[in-house]
Amino acid sequence: MNEPRRVLVLNGPNLGRLGSREPDIYGATSYKGLVESCRALGEELGFDVEVRETNDEGEMIRWLHEAADGSLPVVLNPGAFTHYSYGMRDAAAQRTAPLIEVHISNPYAREEFRHTSVVAAVATGTVAGFGIGSYRLALRALAEELGS
Repeated sequence: MNEPRRVLVLNGPNLGRLGSREPDIYGATSYKGLVESCRALGEELGFDVEVRETNDEGEMIRWLHEAADGSLPVVLNPGAFTHYSYGMRDAAAQRTAPLIEVHISNPYAREEFRHTSVVAAVATGTVAGFGIGSYRLALRALAEELGS
């Protein structure tokens, strides 16, 4: 039996506040619920999913470097970093495995400043607008990309 493939699910600013942060936009699922959902589906797909969250841009960049150095697939919800963090974008561009950008809401249905993603051009693909289901769709896309 094959050992599960390690996958990082990386979350940017304010995502640790899921469930209490603007539930009309981000839903009622807590961050803990997100973690559990990602790990459970990951197990079904043959992944060892590690979910992380940070409000620190430098930490996110270090995690992306770790993923590149280890050829680790990534599901990335950059949060607000999406729209302006060129450092994070440059770290994501160094990827050595698929990287799927994820958003809980549909950025194009929101404020104009949210319509630009500096990450999209260096990501394998983007999933947005399906609530917490965006993470499930991204994990399934990773499984297809990796031939799992």
